[in-house]
Amino acid sequence: MRIKAARIKAELATLAALRPKAMLFALLLLAGCATFNKPINVPVAVGASPMGQFMPPDVGGDTAVALAFSGGGTRAAAFSFGVLRGLDRLPTHGGKSYLDRVIFVSGVSGGSITAAYYGLKGRAALADFRERFLIRNAEEDLNTTVSLGNIARGLDGGVNDATRLPAWLDRNLFDNATLGDLFQPGKPLVWINASDLYNRTPFLFSPETFAALCSDIRKYPLSNAVAASAAVPVAFVPTVLESFPTACSTPLPPWVGRVIADRNSGAQVRAFAEALRHYREPGQIEYLKLADGGITDNFGLSGLVIARAAADKPYFPLTPEKVVRLRRIIFMVVNAGQAPAGDWSHTINGPSGADLLNAVTDTAVNSAVRSGFDAFRLSLHDWEDSIRKWRCGLPAAEARRLGASGDWRCSGFSFDVVQVGFDQFDPQRAAKLSSIPTRLKLPTDDVDLLIESGSEAVLNHPTFKGL
Repeated sequence: MRIKAARIKAELATLAALRPKAMLFALLLLAGCATFNKPINVPVAVGASPMGQFMPPDVGGDTAVALAFSGGGTRAAAFSFGVLRGLDRLPTHGGKSYLDRVIFVSGVSGGSITAAYYGLKGRAALADFRERFLIRNAEEDLNTTVSLGNIARGLDGGVNDATRLPAWLDRNLFDNATLGDLFQPGKPLVWINASDLYNRTPFLFSPETFAALCSDIRKYPLSNAVAASAAVPVAFVPTVLESFPTACSTPLPPWVGRVIADRNSGAQVRAFAEALRHYREPGQIEYLKLADGGITDNFGLSGLVIARAAADKPYFPLTPEKVVRLRRIIFMVVNAGQAPAGDWSHTINGPSGADLLNAVTDTAVNSAVRSGFDAFRLSLHDWEDSIRKWRCGLPAAEARRLGASGDWRCSGFSFDVVQVGFDQFDPQRAAKLSSIPTRLKLPTDDVDLLIESGSEAVLNHPTFKGL
């Protein structure tokens, strides 16, 4: 949920109407009403080991699918849901669809809601996600009124705390599921992405990250992880996690020290490794403050980039058997972002006020998205090269043992990066889709248009037509 430009202008106008000293006095008085969040994550039990590395499922066949859902409130959730429906309409051999070939799902902000529900429910999510979430008002428990009190709360950390949205999600969608329910054998590997504001890095709700915190990921509510991913600054207070560095003795993964020691390691994975080290060092970071994942990575691609940069095996995070049997992985980036808007590009003046704030924010986010996408493509290219070299170095007997077929070629493996978005449609529809606001409450007609468009984007994409 983002505060609309019109609302921001109204708030600024209200503040401007006050005399400076009176305005300052009012804000100081109202700041005492500021919201805050308490951490609800718990340490691992004494003597227990953190959850180990979770691996994606064996989906059969020679083609697998990975998905990344961008942020954008219910607009992004509905468009991503349409993509899932479109994949389910693409048949494969054996009476299954390409939805059954999904091995990774990454989600940010609104896209994390779809990612989490599909990861939790699988195919059953297609039956009721629209009714349980998309056409509901997920803002009904949120404080969205424009008032001096809310302006003060926003300036002091955020208008809404971390109880309202998770409570609504549990009551209407997730049924009190935890991340332990999400990370189960046979289910796709799901990454929910937030932003670590202090370390200025992506935060992945993953077993590895919680292991660095010595915290039990099995007990952390799924609704809180999704709410953290969607915690837009000012509208929401940052989600807080506590670190428990003395609660476990399990060492950090070897790659953390290796990456930090290597001055030539990538900037993104190096920053993430430094963050994990800080989580574990007593006295370094007691409380993590998490906000909207779109701040650092609005496509949710950093999880795979980090996993690959940290890998000590050419096929990780896949297994040798999967890498031998697969010929192709289609990585689909689902972009529900909005096109540039505003009429100030046609005047000599502007932008100013809310338009200036929006322009600066969008420029920063979109710049990070482009850089992250470039890093992602490079990572996939290097991974593809590593897999081919590894496969071609296998003895024939070992390749057969791992599942190589009679017509197997060691070099016959590739990644296809597919991007679907509003720009695939005619200008009129693209403009309509892009104009749908970033809210957690949308008219049903807009929701259904987004779902239909997501399905069409898959079915009409050249890569999937070729399938």
